[in-house]
Parts: sequence; C-alpha cells; structure tokens
Amino acid sequence: MTYEPTMVPGPRPNRTLRTVLIVVGALLAMCCVIGTCVGLWLYRSVKDTVEPVRGAATAYLDDVQAGNYAGAYGRLCDRVRDTMPQEDFARIQSAQLTISSYEITGVNVNNYNGRVTGTVQVEAVQAATGARFTQGVALVKEDGEWRVCQ
Repeated sequence: MTYEPTMVPGPRPNRTLRTVLIVVGALLAMCCVIGTCVGLWLYRSVKDTVEPVRGAATAYLDDVQAGNYAGAYGRLCDRVRDTMPQEDFARIQSAQLTISSYEITGVNVNNYNGRVTGTVQVEAVQAATGARFTQGVALVKEDGEWRVCQ
C-alpha cells in the first residue's frame, strides 16, 4: 500500500489591499459625482441671480447709447425719478459725450437686511475721443424689477 499525502490547501491570499483599493475608489467616484452636482447647482443659482441684473443694465445702457432717453428714464429707480424730471435727465444725458461701445466686465449682487442691490462694472468707449473708461452702474430691486439707481 502506498501512502498518498493529502493535499493541504495553501495559505489563502491576502485580499485586504484589493478590498481597501475598491472601497477608496468607490468613495472617490462618489465624491466626484456629488462635487459635480453641487458645482452645477451653484453655477445655475449664481447665473439665475446675476443675469437679470446684467439684462437691466444692458437695456439701460442700450437706451442711453441709442439716445432713447425716455426709455432710459423709465428704467431708473423711484428715488431718482422723484428727484429728477425726465426733461432734466434727457438734457443731462444729451450734453454728455456719447459712447460708441461698452462691455460689462463684472456683476455683483448683494442682499443686506432684505434690501437687494446690484452693481455692474462697465468698460465703455467714448465715440468722439475713443477714450476708454470704466464706470459702475448701481441697481436696486424694486417691485420685482431691477432698476438703475445712481
């Protein structure tokens, strides 16, 4: 009779490293997905806040650039319209040098104790001289609309 040794299984391979790498990879993928979702939400909320301010400033500047002073006057806040008649506004605007082009370089929106304000930075070019200048346009939110309030 021959003796056959029984096969003893070898030591089990250590799979701890593989398990740790899988868990770390899954957590990293989950963090990337969550970070992307939060980033998209933040971008959309900021865009939804800033775009109306930019639109109101653009409409006002387009009216002033086109010489539509009545339209620009209608885009002013109540405080400015209460202190300045439309004729004075038109006279002051027509006496200033006209702008040939402008570019909005920055928009800032603030909410301080429920009073929502905005500031738009505009870089403009004077038509007569070609000189470039930067000006801030202040806006306030009145009755759900953004109005220029300088």
